[in-house]
Amino acid sequence: MKKNPSPCCVPSKQHADVWQASQQNSSSRIRAIGGSTDEMLLLPGGPFLMGSESADTFPNDGEGPVRQVTVDSFWMDQYAVRNRDFMKFVQETQYITEAERIGWSFVFAGDLPENSPAVNAQSVHGTEWWRVIEGATWLHPEGPGSNLADRTDHPVVQVSWNDAAAYAAWAGKRLPTEAEWEFAARGGLEQNAYPWGNELTPDGKHLCNIWQGVFPVSNTAEDGYASTCPVDAFPPNGYGLFGITGNTWEWIADWFHPTYHQLATRHNPIGPPQGTARMLKGGSYLCHRSYCNRYRVAARSSNTPDSATTNIGFRCVRDIA
Repeated sequence: MKKNPSPCCVPSKQHADVWQASQQNSSSRIRAIGGSTDEMLLLPGGPFLMGSESADTFPNDGEGPVRQVTVDSFWMDQYAVRNRDFMKFVQETQYITEAERIGWSFVFAGDLPENSPAVNAQSVHGTEWWRVIEGATWLHPEGPGSNLADRTDHPVVQVSWNDAAAYAAWAGKRLPTEAEWEFAARGGLEQNAYPWGNELTPDGKHLCNIWQGVFPVSNTAEDGYASTCPVDAFPPNGYGLFGITGNTWEWIADWFHPTYHQLATRHNPIGPPQGTARMLKGGSYLCHRSYCNRYRVAARSSNTPDSATTNIGFRCVRDIA
């Protein structure tokens, strides 16, 4: 079992056996039409300019080139899947997440109580602010002793891509493609950096939950939150979607590849038919311009499909019947 950092600020577990299982359903776009549309929004679809070529991009991420892409209309969850939503799934199915089966997961050191012995747990080489915590699960995000008592409306975390896909299937939905997610996140704006425009804090107002201060040693929490926040804590974008950037990364259906999209179809594109890591979009409360400004809507990152952390969640989509 390897405990290495991924290309961004989320570490990966890299379980080859789980990767093999995850290759199912990866070669074509899956349709899902059975899920309830409660708390979902019908997005109009159509053409948009996807990607970015700004100076803020990370060359190895493959954000560019900017290209016109078209997506069909689809439904998307208005909010990231919350702890209370995932609780219902677990209660009805007795599902056991990968972090529970593996027995440990990744926790951001700054989320651990100062007097916790876990502060001195094994760190991740290259990203020493991550700790390997035994017993960290979606129910106990920071490990034994932590709970969800005041976080029922926060996004569920410590869920792998495989866990997210299992939830989506149970709900009669699916995970969004990268193109669908980026179309939705842009909220009808063209080539803006953020869901609300090009200024991160227009008129000094914080519009998403990211890191303020000096990463990773000091978070001033000027936006009101030092860790995750309720899914509706900030105003929605132009399509009415809440928390589409910041707070927690969101798992995407596609396998990650830095250049595959350059040759892919421009109508309802999907990622490559196989790979070693799944796509992540949206950034998290740990993102900061000095290290990981991937809270921009065009930004992309990835992680192995069995990996889970305190800053990765997801939301679902479904097709129009």
